[in-house]
Amino acid sequence: MALVAGAMEPPSSTAVEYWLAFVAHPMARNWYRTHNASGVDAYLAHRDLAETESESERFFMNVVLCRVLYAHALVAAPRLSLGRLRALAPKLGDPRLGMTGIFLSLSRVLPNEYPLTGSVNTYVSEETTFGRLLDFGLILPRLQQLYAWAEGELAAPGLLSCVENGAMTYAQSISEYSGMQERPSAIVSLVRELLPPSSVSSRKPPST
Repeated sequence: MALVAGAMEPPSSTAVEYWLAFVAHPMARNWYRTHNASGVDAYLAHRDLAETESESERFFMNVVLCRVLYAHALVAAPRLSLGRLRALAPKLGDPRLGMTGIFLSLSRVLPNEYPLTGSVNTYVSEETTFGRLLDFGLILPRLQQLYAWAEGELAAPGLLSCVENGAMTYAQSISEYSGMQERPSAIVSLVRELLPPSSVSSRKPPST
């Protein structure tokens, strides 16, 4: 607020620069970039703390991360996120609309107490149909592309190290990764067939 009001001090971080860009140009892409840059910075800076959490906690850290990156890609990289239906992506990802909340909601899966006591497979089996469709049908097939794109979009070196060979590996090794390796359902397989990942390259964001 002080910087926006004219305080003659330089921004203390890239994330603060993004906040200023959002204030100057309050559009969906800038909001996601601002929000996600701060979150990703914290993820990467405190990876050692995340590694001390339980398997279920670490799994959900990965789920939340990939979902916020995907929601961002809907408005900033429509072709990557939704392929041939890319014209719909910006509306679906608009943070002012209710669909974004559905994308990021885990309330029907997570209990109201900490620490989590169930296994990863238990929580995954309780996921809503839409959540499973989103994770298995849309995000996982383009996971590597998504993180490569987001690393450039957020100017966050190291973000790509959070995935390996199409698996989410933040604060866990690929050998531990098991939560999303189940056999795809018929509808998930159909979504993957109809909306395959596009061939896209990561790029740096515009200087807004």
